[in-house]
Amino acid sequence: MIELKNITRTYKTGRVGVAALQNVSLKIHQGEFLAIMGPSGSGKSTLLHLLGLLDRPDSGQYYLIGKDVTSLSNGQLALLRNNLMGFIFQQFHLLPRLSSLENAELPLIYAGKRHLKEKAVENLNNVGLSQRIRHRPNELSGGEQQRVAIARALVNDPPLILADEPTGNLDTRSQNEIMAILEKLNRAGKTVIMVTHEEEVAEYAKRIIRMRDGNIISDEENKNFNKGILPGTINTSINDILHEENANMKRAELIDHFRQAFWSIVSHKMRSMLSMLGILIGVAAVIAMLALGHGARESISKTIASLGSNLLTVRPGSHRLHGVSLEAGTVTRFTLQDVDAISKVPGVKRVSPSATGRGQVVYSNKNWNTQVQGTGVSFARMRASEPVMGRFFTEEELKMRARVAIVGATVIRQVFGDVNPLGATIKINRVNFQVVGVLPTKGTTMWHDQDDIVLVPITTAMYRLHGKQYVDSIDVEVSDPALMEEVQNSIKELIVKRHKLTDKESEDSFEIRNMADIQQTMIQTTQTMTMLLGSIAAISLLVGGIGIMNIMLVSVTERTREIGLRKAIGARESDIMLQFIIESIVMTFAGGALGVLFGSGIALLLAIIAGWTVKVSLSSVILATTFSIFVGLIFGLWPARQASKLDPIEALRYE
Repeated sequence: MIELKNITRTYKTGRVGVAALQNVSLKIHQGEFLAIMGPSGSGKSTLLHLLGLLDRPDSGQYYLIGKDVTSLSNGQLALLRNNLMGFIFQQFHLLPRLSSLENAELPLIYAGKRHLKEKAVENLNNVGLSQRIRHRPNELSGGEQQRVAIARALVNDPPLILADEPTGNLDTRSQNEIMAILEKLNRAGKTVIMVTHEEEVAEYAKRIIRMRDGNIISDEENKNFNKGILPGTINTSINDILHEENANMKRAELIDHFRQAFWSIVSHKMRSMLSMLGILIGVAAVIAMLALGHGARESISKTIASLGSNLLTVRPGSHRLHGVSLEAGTVTRFTLQDVDAISKVPGVKRVSPSATGRGQVVYSNKNWNTQVQGTGVSFARMRASEPVMGRFFTEEELKMRARVAIVGATVIRQVFGDVNPLGATIKINRVNFQVVGVLPTKGTTMWHDQDDIVLVPITTAMYRLHGKQYVDSIDVEVSDPALMEEVQNSIKELIVKRHKLTDKESEDSFEIRNMADIQQTMIQTTQTMTMLLGSIAAISLLVGGIGIMNIMLVSVTERTREIGLRKAIGARESDIMLQFIIESIVMTFAGGALGVLFGSGIALLLAIIAGWTVKVSLSSVILATTFSIFVGLIFGLWPARQASKLDPIEALRYE
């Protein structure tokens, strides 16, 4: 069944090489019961690991059922372990959070035979654990745990049983029970290879090999062995098994990988929650930020619409002379006569000129520097600025250049405090004004406080405060939005005609801003801000992904012995890698789903508490969830690869 020729194995300990096996040659026949004995460090465990395809020799040949297996790939060796070998370890190596039945059926998963789980039940019954199949390892005695390990080793009906100190951690009674089971298996035709220190355990074997310093020093028949053995046969060849591997047969199903991943996640609740927390926060931030962005866009649209989407603003432009840009209004300056002329253009409903400057407002012992804007009477209706207290100035006051003022909320707060401003006399640039109204609160937009303002009649602003003979801009309200373009062209022709401008001068001498264009610009700006906020929030997703990778790497370290066990019972590198990737994706998807709920909740709270307009869109939910899965895949690859590359022997020995 097995033939070793001049096998050598040397381990590196730092820079020093330790020869574990030196030119070992050995033949083992089908149906033998072989005991390997020797002191610690003699090489007996290394020999067992080589026989079990868990380790590779540095030199020499290993023939298994007539085929040299020393050059086979890791995947092929895993397939042979799964089909031909059953391992019984001194430390049992049972997965602590799985029941006896689930532990016993693990090799079936990697053989693609999960549907044959009744074989695991049958084996547990055969080793006397029919009443304990639902118990976990911590609920079993040492002897019962070793019986579960034996049932696991037999579930695929392998012809070769490898036992490493199977009774080393057991009491005398349990030792006798385990050896009786191994003896029974050997009589049934199984080849049993056992490593032991104890002479009384070795007496169960037909053949005893003794080792020292990496060499076989004796190989003798046990004279006390007189039990009958059924000759064993192997009904398949190595090539048949490897052909199945090449044909992608006998592989663990995807549902089994998901089940294993789910067990691992549920078994380590705190670790899994910490892993999901970073993704949860990242997705919640993305959802909340995008909801704010979409809500802000809708809010801006409504705000501009409330001001009148049929509003035009005429402003003087900046002329260029010899490539140098001059001050706005150097070529074209609008006067009140231009305002009157524009008001007569067909389709124009209202017109309001504007002249703006800074002014020092003084009341009692307080003063405040603010914006003083001269406007027309129609400004209040055109700009949604009807006073909440008092009144707006009249046409008569405008003609008389009356010293009346309507003040904003910020000016009231800074100058008047708790005093009622109506009827009060204030000084603006040392000129007395009477407060006749209070403007509605509009808040701050784009770092500009809309409430930090004082409105006065346009004539008063021009001739009494700012010393201007011209206006800074002209607001024009069109009677019908359908006439916007027509009225805009008419106003342009009027200005060109009144100011005798050439075609070239008209290009940059003035501009007419359409509120609909401004609305579109603001929406585009909001979209840009939304993308910026979403990108910033996505960074937290990346941070969460790094957290996933760190936790998964810790998980690999924590589960090193589990990985070694899975490889020993037939798991390929691809099986281990796929399981860890699935774990990562499942955690990030779960974190993403919870993040969507939390993000939507945060957006709702912002709407309720802060009064902000928010809108959670389906596209943002899909984007955040998909991105979280992508993060899980990318950041799970490295830990999964690290896990898949672990050496099974080193993994099993890991403390």
